[in-house]
Amino acid sequence: MQRVLRSRCFAAGVSLAVGTGVGASLRGLQGDDATHEDTDLQSLLARVPVVPLPAVEAAELTVYQGGSGGSRPGAVMKYGFPSLANIKSRESYITSYDPRTRTASWVIEQLTPASLIGSSDRKYCDFREDESVHVYHRATNNDYKGSGFDRGHLAAAANHKWSQKAMDDTFILSNVSPQNPHLNQKVWNNLEKLCRSLTKHYLNVYICTGPLYLPRAEADGKLYVRYQVLGRNHVAVPTHFFKLMEKVRKIILQVVILERAAGKGVELRSYVLPNHPVEENLPLENFLVPIETIERASGLLFVPNIMKMTSSLQAISAR
Repeated sequence: MQRVLRSRCFAAGVSLAVGTGVGASLRGLQGDDATHEDTDLQSLLARVPVVPLPAVEAAELTVYQGGSGGSRPGAVMKYGFPSLANIKSRESYITSYDPRTRTASWVIEQLTPASLIGSSDRKYCDFREDESVHVYHRATNNDYKGSGFDRGHLAAAANHKWSQKAMDDTFILSNVSPQNPHLNQKVWNNLEKLCRSLTKHYLNVYICTGPLYLPRAEADGKLYVRYQVLGRNHVAVPTHFFKLMEKVRKIILQVVILERAAGKGVELRSYVLPNHPVEENLPLENFLVPIETIERASGLLFVPNIMKMTSSLQAISAR
């Protein structure tokens, strides 16, 4: 199903009803248990309140301009900031850090054919603490040691081969979230590969990735948000992850937002994956959800800023 959203429609506001694609996107992951979880997710997301956040133009904040060989964080923010708390600029991405969870709220990066090419090698990279974060509020490698969780990249290392420094920056622990090893090494890795493959067809691919902490109904009929924390610093383990892609047609435009040829608007894809083992061979299209789902669940806003830059948004919520 393809949904085309035009600016006139947004003048009256965007419907925040959660589409039926949420249940379908997560169905069949783990048999009967998964079906039960899917029903919970579908009903609970509809109740997650929208947290209004300021919408800003990218030009309103000054960010580091990266090297000429790869993506530039200033250009990455063409479609604005999903939120404004604790913004940090790296060589290869922009992030908003949440000191309560010891991980990012979101990370945005820009992929181009040039950013995927280079001599950079992850064997020269080490996971390290983010020294720009107060010691009370940062994750350490010891927090992950023996936890059973991978240090899962939000901005992927393989997306930034154009510069060793750019790749190194993806190993800062503020760009990392506890991730189930099976998910990280299988389906999540497949989704990262899909993002890179899109650069063959689009000039720029803009990706926003982050954690979700979703409520569940328990035996007493009430809703609770429960998640594990790791180590001495209580690094939060997300219940789910989201990945939002915007794409630009391979002609002139520079923006996962898939940005098309001049004047033809933007294509948007949004995914939600549970932070537990997922069948490796499931099509990634199974995890497509309406963008409203992520906006409601995360407290972030994407569509208003995108619509400032285009007259037409095509949101792909299912194939």
